Amino acid sequence: MKSGVRRLLATIGFIAIGVPATAQDSARPMAPPRVPYGVGELLEYDISFGKVHVGNGNMEVLPMDTVRGHDAWHTIFRINGGLRFVYTVHDLYEDWSDLHTLASLRYRQDIDEGGYDPKRLYEIYPDRREFIEVTKKDAHTEQSVEHPLSDASFIYYLRTIPLHVGMDTTLNDYFKAAANPIRLRVLRVDTISVGAGRFAALVVQPSFASKLFSEGGHAEIWLSNDQNRIMLQMKSKLSFGSLNLYLKTYRPSPSTNVPLNRVP
Repeated sequence: MKSGVRRLLATIGFIAIGVPATAQDSARPMAPPRVPYGVGELLEYDISFGKVHVGNGNMEVLPMDTVRGHDAWHTIFRINGGLRFVYTVHDLYEDWSDLHTLASLRYRQDIDEGGYDPKRLYEIYPDRREFIEVTKKDAHTEQSVEHPLSDASFIYYLRTIPLHVGMDTTLNDYFKAAANPIRLRVLRVDTISVGAGRFAALVVQPSFASKLFSEGGHAEIWLSNDQNRIMLQMKSKLSFGSLNLYLKTYRPSPSTNVPLNRVP
């Protein structure tokens, strides 16, 4: 990877990437990289449009799965809410990411926002740098990247990389090559109160042409400033208005079970 973040990751051994397909299996580590999440982790959110509470959401790590012979993390992000008789949102983002590289292998969107109701399934091939939107009538291969990330897997990937205030870098990792680069900035440290408690946080601003992270820097994510790096809060301007998520409960994975670093 060309960015400073990827070079740093290569140095400290978080992820094995960029290996040609013919050598990839032999070059993989004996064990998957250490990540701050695991099967069974569940984060539940209150959702507001502006300042009006309108629903709930959650992020969950489901049991491990297999995609085309690759062991894969299986994660899901659900958003449900809206203003009754005015506008409702029932969105689902589901991702399968390679256990060893964290690259997305399969990605599903099930979007229901008012009269907008697309359902999309993508098969992603990191070794070929291609993806196919298989739900299209004229499905055909399109250009991807060597370490593809979907909208959903991006949040989990953020939790695995070193972040510091002042970081301003670009990643060419969005699975749709034409939508790159991702600009990633770490804006500041903050202390926030949400339903789950009071926490120290790093405020991160991703900017790319994504459904969840609006292009132009109109999304901010508060990650816990500890080894968990869970998403405490997110604010994003989307097609239906300002979407705000606030963590209300956190269930750690039995495999990690590291307490959250709450502050007074």
